[in-house]
Amino acid sequence: MESLFLTRVLDALRSGGDEVLFVQDGVETGYGQALDLVRRMYAGLPERGVVAIDAGNRPETVLLQIAAQLRGSTVLLVAASASSPDRLAAVEAAGVTTLVTEQPSDWPAGDARVITLDELRNRDGTDPARLPESVTVIFPTGGTTGAPKLIRHRGIYDGMAHIFAPDPAGPGRTLLIAPMTHMTGNAAVLGAILRRESVVLLRGFDAGAVLDAIAEHRITTLSLTPARLAEVLDHPAMTSSDVSSVRQLSLGAAPLPPRRLARALEVFGPVVGQGYGLTEAPMIASISAAELGGRPERLESVGRIVPGMEARIDDGEVLVRGLSMMVGYHGSPPIGDGWLRTGDLGRFDDEGYLYLLDRANDVIITGEHGTKVYSTVVENALARHPLIRSVAVFGVPGDGGEGERVHAVVVASGALSVEEVRAQAREFFGREHFVPSDVDFADALPLTAIGKVDKRALREPFWAGHRRHIA
Repeated sequence: MESLFLTRVLDALRSGGDEVLFVQDGVETGYGQALDLVRRMYAGLPERGVVAIDAGNRPETVLLQIAAQLRGSTVLLVAASASSPDRLAAVEAAGVTTLVTEQPSDWPAGDARVITLDELRNRDGTDPARLPESVTVIFPTGGTTGAPKLIRHRGIYDGMAHIFAPDPAGPGRTLLIAPMTHMTGNAAVLGAILRRESVVLLRGFDAGAVLDAIAEHRITTLSLTPARLAEVLDHPAMTSSDVSSVRQLSLGAAPLPPRRLARALEVFGPVVGQGYGLTEAPMIASISAAELGGRPERLESVGRIVPGMEARIDDGEVLVRGLSMMVGYHGSPPIGDGWLRTGDLGRFDDEGYLYLLDRANDVIITGEHGTKVYSTVVENALARHPLIRSVAVFGVPGDGGEGERVHAVVVASGALSVEEVRAQAREFFGREHFVPSDVDFADALPLTAIGKVDKRALREPFWAGHRRHIA
C-alpha cells in the first residue's frame, strides 16, 4: 500500500497548477513550480539511505523533504537551534548518507555525501516510479534542557493526511515563522500543502514584520510561542495593525501566562487557541477560545487531551501515549503502546483540563524546609505586574553551592526596581520562599531558534564549575 501522506501531497501539487503555494520576499512559487522542483531534487537523490536537511525557511527545504521521502529515504531534519557539536553528533548518530545544506563549509568531510540545495534544483526532473509505503522523519529534541535526542516519527504523517483538508471557508494563507526543520514549522507547512493553501515564509522572527505580513497578505493562520506573542502584543504597531483576517492563532511550546492569553483574545478575537505537545508526541492537549469564554480559570490550562491520546499523572509528572507518539528514540526499541514520561509536572481539574506546573528539572528546592517551588508558577505571578513584559525564573546555587535560590530575569517596559519585583511575588504568594532572592534586568530574554526562552543559556553561568545542576 502506498503512503497516504505522499499520495495526498502529490495530488495537491499536481492539482494546484498556477495557484500560489509560497510567498517569500515578494517572490511567488506556484504549486506547479513546486512540483517541478520536487522532480528535479528527486532526480539528484539516491534511493533510500538517510538524507539530512540543513536549511532555513525557503520553499526548497520542505520540497527536498518530500523528494527524499519519495525516494524511500529516512529524513533527518537538522535543528535550527542545535549547536555545532550537536549537529555533527546528530548526523553521525543517524547514519546520514547524504547531507543537503545551504552552507557546505559548515560540514567537515565525513562519510556522508555533502551537496547543496542549488545543485539539486538545477537537475533535470524525473517522476517517481512508485511511492513508498510509509515515511520516516528524525527530529532532534530542542536541547534546552540537555543534549538533544533523535526522535523517529512515522505514523503522524499519515495522520496529517487524514486531518488536514481544504477549509470550507475558502483557501487560507499561513504565516510560517517557526523553522521548517522543527516539528511545529514542519507540520504547519505540510498541513498548508495538504489543504492546498498559500504559505508566506519569514526567514526569522521580527514582531513588526509579523504584523506587516498579517495585514499585507491577509494571513488566516499562524502559530506563535509565548515569548514571540509577547513581542507582538507589545509592539508599537499592534494597536494600528489590521489583524482581522486571522482565523486561527495557535499558541504552544510553553504554557502562556494568563494575562497574555487574555490580551491575545482581546486583540485577535475568539480565534486564539493553546496547544500542548512535545517533539516526541506533537498533539497531546488543546483548548479553544470557545472553552475559555466565561471561564477565566482556564486561562492557565493547556486544554483537554486530544482524541487518540491518553494522559495520566504519576508522582506529579504527566505521562502520555497514543496516536501522535513517536516510533521511538533513534537507536532504542520502539515505544509501542508504552507510556512516555513528558518531563512536565501537571495536574488535571475535575473536568479533565490539564494544567502544567513546570518542567520536572525546573523545580527549585529552596527554603529551610526544602520546599518545591515551580518556576512557571512564579513566572506567572510576576507577569501579572503591568510593567513586566516577560520573565524567566530558575534555580541557582546558594552560598557555597549549598541549596538553591530563586532567580528571576525580567524584561520591563518601564522603570522597575528589584524590590518592586520581589514585592509582587511576596504579595501574590504570601510566602517568602517564592520570592526571588536575586533579580536581573535584561532588554530581552534569549530564545532558541524555535522561540522558546532558552533557560539553559540563562542558567549556565550560575552553575559553571558545579558537577551537577541541582544543589
